[in-house]
Amino acid sequence: MSQPDFAEAQEPYALFADWLKDAEKSEPNDPNGMALATVDQDGMPDVRMVLMKGFDGQGFVFYTNYESQKGREILGSMKAALLFHWKSLRRQVRVRGLVEKVMDAEADAYFASRPRDSRIGAWASQQSRPLESRFALEKAVAKYAAKYAVGEVPRPAYWSGFRIKPLYFEFWHDRPFRLHDRVVFSRKAPDGEWAKTRLYP
Repeated sequence: MSQPDFAEAQEPYALFADWLKDAEKSEPNDPNGMALATVDQDGMPDVRMVLMKGFDGQGFVFYTNYESQKGREILGSMKAALLFHWKSLRRQVRVRGLVEKVMDAEADAYFASRPRDSRIGAWASQQSRPLESRFALEKAVAKYAAKYAVGEVPRPAYWSGFRIKPLYFEFWHDRPFRLHDRVVFSRKAPDGEWAKTRLYP
């Protein structure tokens, strides 16, 4: 891939879209994978990999069990950070922002698009809570598979999506001798104007 021209980029969304297209061509697995960082009620940070399921000018969408650890942590602060790392391109994008719940209709549409077994799994898994044995999980899967053997599998009320609305983007690109390119776009509010800054590597 050619070196990205940060000088021409005046806002982050188009630049991110271009980088994501490059990643979709070069990454062997999950170019939409992103590290999601949150904090718990004591301020202790937490991070895990999730899959981005939507991206547009409003932000980044992913889905989860709201009763899971990450769900509870996000609902407690309504703030989060993301990191995309595309090793094949030697590029990273950091995102920080506020969080909102997606609309029920949006969550319903995405849930309906998932494989049936994944929808059953959303009912069977008490995500992030202690599991006494693998058999207990398999038993729960069998229970809900029988319950929804006929017809559609509805979306559980506790399973939905979050949208991270960015206040901060940092685009990082590897350069020789660790003189990397770093460009930041930041704003005070989700509807504010972007300010662009270069950072020392």
